[in-house]
Amino acid sequence: MWNVADNKRGAGWPARLHVVTGKGGTGKTTVAAALAIALATGGRRTLLVEVEGRQGVAQLFGLAPLPYEERRVTGTADGGEVRALAVDAEEALLEYLDLFYKLGMAGRALQKVGAVDFATTIAPGLRDVLLTGKVKEAVSRTKDGRRVYDAVVLDAPPTGRIGRFLNVTAETARLAKVGPIKTQSDGVAAILRSPMTSVHVVTLLEEMPVQETADAVAELSGLGIPIGRVIVNASRAPRLVGAKLTPAEVRRGLKEAGLPEDRETVAGLVAEGRAYQTRLEVESTLRAELGEIGRPVVELPALPGGMDRAGLDRLAEILLKAL
Repeated sequence: MWNVADNKRGAGWPARLHVVTGKGGTGKTTVAAALAIALATGGRRTLLVEVEGRQGVAQLFGLAPLPYEERRVTGTADGGEVRALAVDAEEALLEYLDLFYKLGMAGRALQKVGAVDFATTIAPGLRDVLLTGKVKEAVSRTKDGRRVYDAVVLDAPPTGRIGRFLNVTAETARLAKVGPIKTQSDGVAAILRSPMTSVHVVTLLEEMPVQETADAVAELSGLGIPIGRVIVNASRAPRLVGAKLTPAEVRRGLKEAGLPEDRETVAGLVAEGRAYQTRLEVESTLRAELGEIGRPVVELPALPGGMDRAGLDRLAEILLKAL
C-alpha cells in the first residue's frame, strides 16, 4: 500500500495500474516509459507493458525486440527497477489455454494449424480480453505474500480505440455467458473500474489531439473507468509575449544585433513573429479547453535533440513531482 512516506517522496500516483493513452503521434509511449521510471523511484519495481505489437518500448530503450517475457530494461539511481513486457495476443491465448484447460502441447499444436489466429480473428473482443487479462494478472501477482510489482504502466491503444479496448465486459458478452472467459473478463473489468486503475491521456497543444482527449475522457467516464491526469507533451515556453512586432521595432533589434536591416528580412521576421503570436493565442485557448475537462493537467517540455535516457529521466522527475 502507498503510505505517507510515499507521498512525501512525490509518489502522488496511488493507483497500481496506470493506463496511458493518447492520439497517435502525441508521444504516449515516451510518456508511459517516463511514468514507469518515475514510479520505480525509491527502490520500487514497475512493469511497463505494451500491447500493440509496435515494439515501441524496445526502440525507446535501444533494445532488440522484446519477447513475450518480462525483462529488465532500466533502473533508477536509488535502486528502482523497470521491467517491460510486449504482450502478444497469440502467446497470451496459449498461456490462457494451458492455465484454464491444461492443453499444454496441444495448444501449441493448435498454433501450428492456425487455430489460434483464427480464434482471435473471428472474435476481436477475445483479443482484448487476453491482452488486458495479462495486464490484470501482473497487477495482482504476488510472491511470498507481497506484490511482485508496485505499479504496472500500460502503453495502451490510442484514444480512438481506448474505450472499446478497456470495456472488456461488453465485448465479451457476445462471446461467453459463463466459464473462464466470462470470469476473466469480469475480473479485468472490476480492476479497470476500481481505484486501483487510473487512465492518463497524453495530448499536444493542437486542435485534434485536444478534441480527442476531451472525447476520450467523456467516453471513459461514461464507462465508469477512473481518469487520472491529462498530460500535455512537448510543451514549449512562450516567447514574444506582449512584444510589439512592428517593422520599426524589428529593424531596431536587427541593428542592435549587427544584422542586415533590409526590407525583405524585416517583413519576413514581422510575418513570422505575428504568426507565432497567433499560435500562442491558439495554445492559450487549448489550455483553457483542457482545464474545462476537470482533470489535473501536467505539462512536459519539448526536449531538443530527440529522446534519450537523460530526457526520460527529466520527464520522470516532472511526473513524480506532479502531485
